[in-house]
Amino acid sequence: MVPEVPLHLPRLPLPVIGFVGASGSGKTTLIVALLPLLRAAGVRAAVLKHARHGFDMDRPGKDSFRAREAGAAQVLVASRSRWVLMTELDGTLEEPPFRELLAQFDPGSVDLVLAEGFAGESCPKIEVHRPSHGEPPKCWPGDPLVLAVATDAPLDVPPPARRLDLNQPRDVAQFVLAHLATLTDRSGIHAA
Repeated sequence: MVPEVPLHLPRLPLPVIGFVGASGSGKTTLIVALLPLLRAAGVRAAVLKHARHGFDMDRPGKDSFRAREAGAAQVLVASRSRWVLMTELDGTLEEPPFRELLAQFDPGSVDLVLAEGFAGESCPKIEVHRPSHGEPPKCWPGDPLVLAVATDAPLDVPPPARRLDLNQPRDVAQFVLAHLATLTDRSGIHAA
């Protein structure tokens, strides 16, 4: 069954599916399990992860760290196997806008973005929910953009949302692929 796409979705720079849920529910674990399955299906997936408490992937003493500390607004580190662009933001500002973050991905290299932790954004979502953790769902029910609930428990999920087995990543991947097919017309252009 192809998931229904709400008609009121804003046009985004790339197809996106958000993965939302309480901390510790298994969002990252599910995404990591989905990535090789999507790749095997020919989908070039990217991940956009919200870091609520900030992060630093650089280390003191490295040239890139020294350049940032000296005031560089951006530092691009490149090698034969990868490149990383680090951009410094004013920490007193609001969170970077979701649409601007999505625009950082290269549409020529990415077919789908799996966004983790952006519960308040207007994009299709899969709620990852483990009732045994004792936490309520983040978005479901109530958010019409939740296309499915991936759970490890028998849970009544009324349509149009679907219940997905959190322990069956292949089934979740099939659901994601079916959703992606609804966002892409015959020429491969994003049509949301």
